[in-house]
Amino acid sequence: MRRLFLAAVMLGTVSAVHAADMPDLPVLRGSFTDGLSTARVNWEGYYVGGQVGHGSSDENFNGSTNNMVAALVANNVIQETGVGQWNLNLGKQSARSTSFGGFAGYNLQYDDVVIGLEGSYLHGTFGGAARASQGPLTFGPLSDAFYHTVGATSTSAISISDLATLRARAGYAYGNFLPYAFGGLALGNADISQSVVVTDRYAATFAGSQSSCSGATPPVCYSLSSTNAQHNHLVYGYSGGLGVDINLYGGLFVRAEYEYIRFTSAVDTSINTVRAGLGYKF
Repeated sequence: MRRLFLAAVMLGTVSAVHAADMPDLPVLRGSFTDGLSTARVNWEGYYVGGQVGHGSSDENFNGSTNNMVAALVANNVIQETGVGQWNLNLGKQSARSTSFGGFAGYNLQYDDVVIGLEGSYLHGTFGGAARASQGPLTFGPLSDAFYHTVGATSTSAISISDLATLRARAGYAYGNFLPYAFGGLALGNADISQSVVVTDRYAATFAGSQSSCSGATPPVCYSLSSTNAQHNHLVYGYSGGLGVDINLYGGLFVRAEYEYIRFTSAVDTSINTVRAGLGYKF
């Protein structure tokens, strides 16, 4: 027993001396951490990218040609029929289109808050066309002592091929994700056309619109027409939307985005697009 006790004392003494000679080891932190940490992506700087999109355009053609009809008959006796005030209800149209383009901008970053200015461009075919008619209706006798059978037809169309927006962005960085909101100015390159045709048949008696016409003496048939065409016309409005940038590797990132654009012109047009993009931050 005494030998065992002496052996234990000697072994403890040797272990203590050996431990005293060893250097201090670092403490390993495995699952024992105060909290989880995520690496912060640096979003600050210039960036460029390309994008593809798909969207719909909604056009409101109502009232787009009413002033043209009134001006067309202003010095004609048939203005007494009230044709200049007819509501040629062209209605609303919708169309879908694919598009492609690019974007470029600059970000400033304050901790996790990212703000910036960006320009975006899309090329596509957004727009539509509408047609409406009213009459023929017979009135009279008018101040010229003739009965007049009057009808009117109106057409209107718009095609927007290029869209550009300059918008301010604000987002919050969370790991590799940068969700953001934006709003700004929108510009578009559009072709807009409007036309009206007013037909008139006048006769000494009420004979209806199916009677034959003569080019010299009543009954006489004729038409008045007017066309207004604007090519490469600049339209402007505003835009707003939401999106998210996702960092992949280094400065490379992908993007998903929704944008609403409203143009105010002779034909009010709203465009909704969803987009996917690939970009690089320098």
